[in-house]
Amino acid sequence: MEIGISTFLEATPDPVTGAVISHAERLRNAVEEIVLADQVGLDVYGIGEHHRPDYAGSAPAVVLAAAAAMTKRIRLTSAVTVLSSDDPVRVYQAFATLDGISNGRAEIMAGRGSFIESFPLFGYSLDDYDELFEEKLELLLKIRASEKVTWRGGHRPAIDNLGVYPRSVQNPLPVWIASGGNPESAVRAGKLGLPIVFAIIGGMPERFAPLVALYKEAAARAGHNPDTLPIATHSHGFVADTTEQAAELFFPPTQAQMNVIGRERGWPPYTRETFDAARSLRGALYVGDPEYVAEKIVLLRKNLGVTRFFLHVNVGTMPHREVLRAIELLGTKVAPLVRKELARIEAKE
Repeated sequence: MEIGISTFLEATPDPVTGAVISHAERLRNAVEEIVLADQVGLDVYGIGEHHRPDYAGSAPAVVLAAAAAMTKRIRLTSAVTVLSSDDPVRVYQAFATLDGISNGRAEIMAGRGSFIESFPLFGYSLDDYDELFEEKLELLLKIRASEKVTWRGGHRPAIDNLGVYPRSVQNPLPVWIASGGNPESAVRAGKLGLPIVFAIIGGMPERFAPLVALYKEAAARAGHNPDTLPIATHSHGFVADTTEQAAELFFPPTQAQMNVIGRERGWPPYTRETFDAARSLRGALYVGDPEYVAEKIVLLRKNLGVTRFFLHVNVGTMPHREVLRAIELLGTKVAPLVRKELARIEAKE
């Protein structure tokens, strides 16, 4: 069971003071977070690609590469790469470069994107939303499979037996499919035999069990062994020394940012009642002391069979020292508790 951190490099106004952290400071903080995550034994750190003023992570591979040379074991991934509006050649090259710097610890998490800012920025139409992803994923997988590529599609100039460099240390370079719960995404990932990441940020995580089953069925029909395919989830949460402290620290920035996004998407206001319901044992928020967060992760493993868990630590801007403390607790307290309990369960089986 791998446990790690995901972030969008939030640079939102402080909910108390109104001060806004600069993108430059948030980027430097991220490098410090990755180094600490490596030191405390976490398995993976992921950065999501966004092109908005409230997030600093428009170039995840660059930030991850900055930390790669200062870390030894932690895996470094996008969370996600908006493949639909990017060039698969440049995506592969960026992450193969990261793979070289980190000596084989890079991964790509490919998705269609839940935010749409990158589409007009790079000259793509939302009318082609699904077609762009399918075409570009096909090209990305061709590139990782072969040094020389011949390919033709409808949204990018053709490639005729040209090489793509550098090549990754890992063969193949890991490519995950990210999904917010779309059944078609689960089926696509299963057919291709690619690992999948489900973003579970609302409702009850156990409700994703049918999607996991759909993914495994598609994999088996396509000739892949579903038992060997990694499954991950990504959920918001925060760890502190006490559950009360975790809730009080995490609620204000979470409410502020969820209401910003909610106004854009027509969601109802995010209330303390919503927050408290979500951090119940069967809810999608992993907020509490180490024992409680570990208990929730173990329950997630039982219900969905996940092999990797991403905790999205700061939904809105939080004090850097508190984020570092949460990462420390996740690595030194939560992860050992989860692994000990899972080992006990598996020994009984």
